[in-house]
Parts: sequence; C-alpha cells; structure tokens
Amino acid sequence: MPEYCFYKKRNQIAALQKSDNVRATLLTRQGFEKQFEEVSAADEKAALSRFDDIRKEKRIDQHNFRAGAITMPFIGVLTAITSLFFRKK
Repeated sequence: MPEYCFYKKRNQIAALQKSDNVRATLLTRQGFEKQFEEVSAADEKAALSRFDDIRKEKRIDQHNFRAGAITMPFIGVLTAITSLFFRKK
C-alpha cells in the first residue's frame, strides 16, 4: 500500500502519495500546509477517511484531558474540605 501525506488549507484537505513531489510543490505554492500525519492506504479516499479518524481521536483525547484537568483539582479540594469535617479532635 502506498504512503499518503496530507495538505490542509482552511477547510480543504488534500491527500497525495508521499512520493508525489510535483503535486506537493504545487499545493505548497497554493498556500496548503503539510500536516504531520502520514498513513498507508489503498487509495486517496481511504487515506482521507483514516486522516479524519485520526483527527477525531485527537479531539476526543484533548477533550478527555481537559475534563480530567478540571475534575482532578476539584476532587482534591473536596477531599481536603471533607477531611476537615471528619478530623478527630
């Protein structure tokens, strides 16, 4: 299976084979930016589908991290307050 890389400009995403230097140069001149992700796929459509899956997973991971970053300090504060009420004198 060929390796595909991705170029993005605003909402447009183009997938092209990693070895296609001519199209890569044209896209770069048109203002597209090369993305970090590279995948192996049967064709461009499958590569774009996998790229979309990777981006969705990344957004979910970021959301879960933020949720944990907010929740964990809140749990710590609640634990500290609760321990003050149940402390033996």
